[in-house]
Amino acid sequence: MSFEIGNLYRQHLPSPEKPWSGIPEFSFVGGNNDESNVPVAGLTEAAARVLQREGRRLAIYNLGGSPLGHEDLRVFVCDKLGIRAATNVEPDQVLITSGSLQALDLVNDLLLSPGDNVIVEEATYGGMLSRLQRLGVEVHGVRLDSDGVCPEHLRELLDRCVSDGRPAKYLYTIPTVQNPTGSCMPLERRLEILEVMGEYETAIFEDDCYADLLWGCTRPPTLWELDQANTRVIYCGSFSKSIAPALRVGYLIADSSILQQILSLKIDAGSGALEQMVVAEYAASHFDDHAEQLTSALRHKAEVMADAVEKHFGDSVEFMMPKGGIFMWLVFAEDVDTAEFSAEAARSGIEFNAGAGWSVDSHWGSNKMRLCFGNPTEDVIQEGVRRLSEIMDLS
Repeated sequence: MSFEIGNLYRQHLPSPEKPWSGIPEFSFVGGNNDESNVPVAGLTEAAARVLQREGRRLAIYNLGGSPLGHEDLRVFVCDKLGIRAATNVEPDQVLITSGSLQALDLVNDLLLSPGDNVIVEEATYGGMLSRLQRLGVEVHGVRLDSDGVCPEHLRELLDRCVSDGRPAKYLYTIPTVQNPTGSCMPLERRLEILEVMGEYETAIFEDDCYADLLWGCTRPPTLWELDQANTRVIYCGSFSKSIAPALRVGYLIADSSILQQILSLKIDAGSGALEQMVVAEYAASHFDDHAEQLTSALRHKAEVMADAVEKHFGDSVEFMMPKGGIFMWLVFAEDVDTAEFSAEAARSGIEFNAGAGWSVDSHWGSNKMRLCFGNPTEDVIQEGVRRLSEIMDLS
């Protein structure tokens, strides 16, 4: 009798991952960043110093300290937000996570049950959309304009959820360097959003993972800071985009009583301590200079991509220059479905994010496309955009 373990899989699993075939020649997907700006020398020195000084503490879970994470790193997060975002945070309001994805999972585990209503931006992080789909919640997309979430439509959706008898559990928003549009919500709009939210029993989940890579405007205070009571907003940040994605170091900020409840769900015996130690050691002396250098490099790459898109796609596409980050959101004519070009592009070594996967309404997003410029070189950006325009042939 032959045994097939696949017969024992639980129901409703996601589709299996395809075998890894490497990064294609023209990869415009994912959150990969600029390789030349990974601070290898600084991280090497930081690792050597911190291991010599504190390495024996690795013998104990959580380094023998708080399950919230390495204290030096939590203190740095507080200092960084105070200086860069006019945001006041205490170390006991910071929980270190294994990247921002674990932060998303923990907040969802805390707040959501199947059938719950949640509100997210109509174009948003595809990783969050897939998580919400698996959880069986009802997702409502709130309209965006160049300043972010539209307050009146937000109010309509909140009222609709209340009328349905299921008030929305949270609004998920990426106010600073919105993913995928690259916009930044100004202070006035943030205050409007908080005013609207103050009328409802709904939390705000603020994802700020790209905020340290802002160049198009002055960084506004966080929604966490503007919410005076610090009870409505749960804030998520990350070092993945500002230092290196493979480090997998993120963090949640919330009232300490909320974090204590989240800790009951974080049953991983603590996020990787060595990464926390190295990031804290490096960032304490070098973060601002590094972030400025990386942001400058990314801004130049964005300009290179914008020039290539304008040159090769011409009037067949519309886009706004991002105000930071690593991606550009392209909008084509309504009869264009960008997913239809994925297979042919892949055969030519080109990979991009079709807009449907980054949109609450896949039909609304079908004529859109996200191109990431963080990792490819300038030459790869120029040649890849040229080849993609030939494949799509929209002239």
